[in-house]
Amino acid sequence: MTSPHLSVRGVFKRFGPVVAVHDVSFDVAHGEILGLIGPNGSGKSTLFNCILGQTAPDAGSVEVDGRRVTGRRACDLSLLGVGRTFQQLAVFPGLSVLDNIIFAAQEHRGGMLGRLFMRPDAGLTEEADRMIEFFRLGAVRNKLAGDISYGQRKLVDAAMAFMAGPKLVLLDEPAGGVNPTMLAELRERLQTYNREHGTTFVVIEHNMDFVMSLCGRIMALAEGRIIADGTPDEVRADRTVIDSYLGG
Repeated sequence: MTSPHLSVRGVFKRFGPVVAVHDVSFDVAHGEILGLIGPNGSGKSTLFNCILGQTAPDAGSVEVDGRRVTGRRACDLSLLGVGRTFQQLAVFPGLSVLDNIIFAAQEHRGGMLGRLFMRPDAGLTEEADRMIEFFRLGAVRNKLAGDISYGQRKLVDAAMAFMAGPKLVLLDEPAGGVNPTMLAELRERLQTYNREHGTTFVVIEHNMDFVMSLCGRIMALAEGRIIADGTPDEVRADRTVIDSYLGG
């Protein structure tokens, strides 16, 4: 039996009297697209931060491909093939789209001494152009990131996250603030990348249409606890989820 790509066991995180994450356990299979939903304050982002080492859990463990990584820094996890996009974009507005994508991958090309003797682009322009083509950003390749639309910057942010070739990517509200046309483009690109590369995604999202159509499995949180875990149709019809989050 194949071991899970990501395994979370008994994670707790408390901030003073508030328990933000309460005994959360779940597995994510290789190549799966898992959606994580729940109201504001349900613990989604805190759980992400515990997985990625940006917040130390008070209890519990995180494993990637069977290797315990609890508390490991995001930069260390990146070397293990784990990437993340943020709710607040990590795009540099004063750099071109091309330079943003190159910059995102440079830290993965050897140590400081090696980079001193590399070409200024660290030999990444060709690879960056392939990513630009994949995300259909050719028309804005040389534009400053601050001069393109918010939806296009979301695509740039995704391209930056994927330049290091991660096998597991955690996406924090990729649909936030994106217009419907660009949203359909983003969903299609993520599904295509998953299909072509077998990359595993875990996605926090409030846009129900987006997350239900992107993900094969949905996990719902409320008050730091998992309240439902199943297919989009199962979770959408779950009375606990309806009462605590979806309404109806």
